[in-house]
Amino acid sequence: MDNADLARRFAALSSANVADGCVRAGLPVRCGPSGLQAALPGSRLAGRVAPARHAGSVDVFLEAIEGAESGDILVADNDGRLDESCIGDLMTLEAQGAAMGGIVIWGLHRDTVDMLAIGLPLFSLGSIPTGPLAALERADDALLAATVGQWTVTRDDVVVGDEDGVLFVPADRAEEVFAHAETIRSTEGAQADSIRAGRSLRDQVQFGSYLSRRAQDPGLTFREHLRTVGGEIEV
Repeated sequence: MDNADLARRFAALSSANVADGCVRAGLPVRCGPSGLQAALPGSRLAGRVAPARHAGSVDVFLEAIEGAESGDILVADNDGRLDESCIGDLMTLEAQGAAMGGIVIWGLHRDTVDMLAIGLPLFSLGSIPTGPLAALERADDALLAATVGQWTVTRDDVVVGDEDGVLFVPADRAEEVFAHAETIRSTEGAQADSIRAGRSLRDQVQFGSYLSRRAQDPGLTFREHLRTVGGEIEV
């Protein structure tokens, strides 16, 4: 999928749906740490990763933006540092002007008021007034890979983000993952409608039957039971 397709299809999904899609596809669920949240609540992004590893100078971000395609997401790796920011309003305006789809920072941002006014989706660990404190030697692969929490991502990955945080998916498996996510969303939506109409989830998933079967077979898991009744809850 290209960036336009990613954004269009993610508009009807959530990061939770996509995470469940990864489970269904047998992939690791590569979530950013829980502290990595949208600077503006309600922000959403979806696109191919444009990685950039910060070393104290913004030229690496300018170079990443120079090589980015429309809808790419700048993933800025500042090693999760909490003593300095690495991106502010000017770099955000630059990314927006290059038609990028948003920014994910493994670290902090600054110029919050101005950045919120710009409106480009931004996910980070928070904000701090100070910018980069020192220039270090730039890594040879600074534009090839970025680390976010325990995960290393490249241009071979896509990232999605919403109110629950960010999640990375291999680009060559995105179609499969999104297809699973759409099926799960549809089934869970129907289940939610049934609950609102008065039919409990326990009834829908035949929970009484599960308890009876488990009494006879203590090794039976709820997930195995769900597969036999068509449930989509990922537990």
